[in-house]
Amino acid sequence: MRTLGVDLSANPRKTAVAVLDWQPDRAELVELRLGVLDEDIISLIAGCDYTGIDCPLGWPAGLLPFLQGHIDNDTGAVLAHDGPEGRRTLAYRQTDRFVAGLLRLVPMSVSADRLGHVAMRCAVIQAKAARAAGPARRDGSDGIAEVYPAASLRSWGIKARKYKGTSADARLVRESSLRSLRDQAGWLRLKGRDEQLLASDDLHDALVASLTARAAAVGKTYPVPAHLAGVAAEEGWIHVPNTPLAELL
Repeated sequence: MRTLGVDLSANPRKTAVAVLDWQPDRAELVELRLGVLDEDIISLIAGCDYTGIDCPLGWPAGLLPFLQGHIDNDTGAVLAHDGPEGRRTLAYRQTDRFVAGLLRLVPMSVSADRLGHVAMRCAVIQAKAARAAGPARRDGSDGIAEVYPAASLRSWGIKARKYKGTSADARLVRESSLRSLRDQAGWLRLKGRDEQLLASDDLHDALVASLTARAAAVGKTYPVPAHLAGVAAEEGWIHVPNTPLAELL
């Protein structure tokens, strides 16, 4: 099995990918790249068995009716989201609420934060991929899962706060994170890419996304609750590992 991890950015120069090749006794990092175009991602998706993308795959289900109501001057559709709780349903998806309750880690809002720029690019990538392979469900059941590296690390008990950026402190946190990944997964073979992973939080997240893709592929992430199956297929579902990292092999 090959898994692809994509740390997506609105800027291709900040977009990273990591491909792991899974063997019975090891997982080898066979590709690690920064500066990736849409076409590169689509080609890699086609060449891998399962993909984890660090980006929302959809928007809150209530957002479109709200916006359409505003366009049409439909006061009922707009006032249905009056007040803080009403706005929260427009800002956060069901999966965002699930992760927040599970890990006390609140994902960024795809509709109210700058993350929306990345999600727009992701939507275009999904559309391009669908032209070749047909549309994929956004809940991970069709081989493409939404992942959240910070949530994966927390679920594996790896402390990695403030690891983003180029500062010396951020690098030290990534070094600690990478050490923990190695300690928990003695079968992980990085093939001399340690310096790249330490230098770039984007490459670091792409590796974690690829590991999480494996967890999703083998059924070791929290499943979509039955009552949310329909909305998860539309909004997307963040796959969070529910077993130790060591068990992925």
